[in-house]
Amino acid sequence: MRHAYPREAQRGMVLVTALLLLIVVTILAVGLFRSFGLDEKIAGNVREKHRAVNAAETAEEYAEWWLASGNAGPGTGITCAPPLVSAATGEVCSNVLTNAASLPMPWLTGVTYAAPPSMAITPTNGGPTGQNSFYYPPTFYISYLGLTPNGLGTLYQIDAAGYAGSPDTAAVVESTYLVQQSVRDLGGL
Repeated sequence: MRHAYPREAQRGMVLVTALLLLIVVTILAVGLFRSFGLDEKIAGNVREKHRAVNAAETAEEYAEWWLASGNAGPGTGITCAPPLVSAATGEVCSNVLTNAASLPMPWLTGVTYAAPPSMAITPTNGGPTGQNSFYYPPTFYISYLGLTPNGLGTLYQIDAAGYAGSPDTAAVVESTYLVQQSVRDLGGL
């Protein structure tokens, strides 16, 4: 019995098939390498965003602590204007910072958070980089909102901005904070 295709006509088919499979495998490998690179960039951007949010939240928590420590005083605040003041001085502003996230960054008014020594602030591109390196120091702005309806507390608006390792990665957080005095009658103890 004779085959439909002679053996001589089949020479080279294995080579062509192997080359086609090699091309397909190469295309798949290049696609995987590109997706790994993209995933690394996305993970890096997410990490920088979290660092900026954490810096802003740290400044906000410091501002809340500063208010709870009685530093605001009994007044309604001052009209705040540039430049930034240090956290040791602090200030409560009578003018409310509206739409803080849309303001040009870094803010020119408010309080510069006294960052701990482990938080290296390096505003130049040639400075050290890494986990504890931030482009600008975190800042916060405290606005006096007024007394509570029952008159037993004072409301403040706190806006805080934080940065990661570049000026392009910034986060703004905002909270309303209540400071009130409470008195308890412990029944003659």
